[in-house]
Amino acid sequence: MFTTYFIQPIYNAFVFLIGVVPGGGVGLAIIALTVFMRIVLYPVFSSSIRTQMGMQAMQVELDVATKKFKDKPEELTKARLDLLKKHKVNPLAGIGTLAIQLVVLISLYYAMFREGFPNIEQHLLYAFVHVPAAVNTHFLGLLDLLTPHHVVLAVLVGLTQYFTIRFTLGRTNAAQGSLSPEKAAAQKMQSMMMLYMMPALLTVFGYFFPAAVGLYFVTGNVLSLGQEWLIRRELARMR
Repeated sequence: MFTTYFIQPIYNAFVFLIGVVPGGGVGLAIIALTVFMRIVLYPVFSSSIRTQMGMQAMQVELDVATKKFKDKPEELTKARLDLLKKHKVNPLAGIGTLAIQLVVLISLYYAMFREGFPNIEQHLLYAFVHVPAAVNTHFLGLLDLLTPHHVVLAVLVGLTQYFTIRFTLGRTNAAQGSLSPEKAAAQKMQSMMMLYMMPALLTVFGYFFPAAVGLYFVTGNVLSLGQEWLIRRELARMR
């Protein structure tokens, strides 16, 4: 089932793009596939960011309601639901975004490293997808996408992840002024851990995983920065 509904569609899109991009470049196909997926899933990512901003906006009111109805669980639940509706927050949006990203990454990984790639598995192709005339696994003539241990790419993965998180935290930290000193301090500590630990972790992954995975992360991080900027600009215009 996982192959039919997840790996096979990604695999076919990937093979199709290899046949379309110049020289059958696998690197260009990964970039194109990542861009395409982000465009298709833009509403989902937009909803996730709006949900995060809504959660921050309702935090003060939620704290007040929690203190007011601490001995009345039913009324507290109703107050929470009312706040979610007031601030147009979908609690499942963030989970959906993470799940989609993981599915795409796992499917792409399986398509490239568990299906005999760069040999094309014709039995997985749809009728309208043809075997590319060429499959070039060297990106820009320098980077072998099927091998690990590329230091520069690993550093780029970490740097782009750092700036992505930092840009996101700029939005999150703006709401800290409305929090109690204890909660603001705890949130600041969590933010610092995310800002430095996640990029460090992905740098290690980017070094030990095949370069194709690192290229996917770098492309996705750059696109995330652009999407965050666009959504924040849209929300600013609406105010």
